[in-house]
Amino acid sequence: MILPARTLRTTLGQFGAFLRRPQLLAPQGLLAQGSGRTWLWLTALLIAVLFALVLPFIRLWQGMFDLADPVAFEAVPQRWLMPIVVLFAPLSEELLFRGWQSGTRAALWLLGCAVLVIVAMTQVIVPGREMIALGLLAAAVLGGVAGWFVLRRNRAPLGWFARGFPVIFYLMAALFAVVHLANYGRFSLLALPLVLPQLWAGLVLGYVRQRIGLAGAIASHAASNGLVVALALVSG
Repeated sequence: MILPARTLRTTLGQFGAFLRRPQLLAPQGLLAQGSGRTWLWLTALLIAVLFALVLPFIRLWQGMFDLADPVAFEAVPQRWLMPIVVLFAPLSEELLFRGWQSGTRAALWLLGCAVLVIVAMTQVIVPGREMIALGLLAAAVLGGVAGWFVLRRNRAPLGWFARGFPVIFYLMAALFAVVHLANYGRFSLLALPLVLPQLWAGLVLGYVRQRIGLAGAIASHAASNGLVVALALVSG
């Protein structure tokens, strides 16, 4: 039997080695033997660093430069806050930022369809472009279903994706952080450090996605979000 302390050291060592040289892994699945313990250590690491180091620094930075708190959920009724942050956000964000990071043809095809859906949503708010938005949305959905059935059997990652994965991994972690600047209402260079929590989460969740799988990344994301929001609600 592996002692918990040894498991922690092993998990931290493997995570550090991955960050030094990210590479595509074969996810072992959340239900595989030993995966549950690995998932617990990685989720604990995500939350511990977040609360012990990152969030205290964020509060200090906000105080130094008189920066506002996030405003993204001010208009959301409190009864919907937990479902959105703990269910919808982890599922949608993990699918968009890390769901396709297997590098297979089917995964990348679905990513393209997801981007097309986002483009369609931007057209909805433009007067007179409702039919264009509907056409793009239909093409994305039908194309996604058809493409998945055609490409799903080929599970090997594309060669260029595997070779470029270290860059892709860090770019996606950075993009995941930067898009959360929208939580603060406006962009400024001083606001960049405010998304360090999302940058840290992007690194850990990216590794969880590779080591354990997409379900593990979604579960870690949900656990972290849930704890942050619960403490925020308790503290007012």
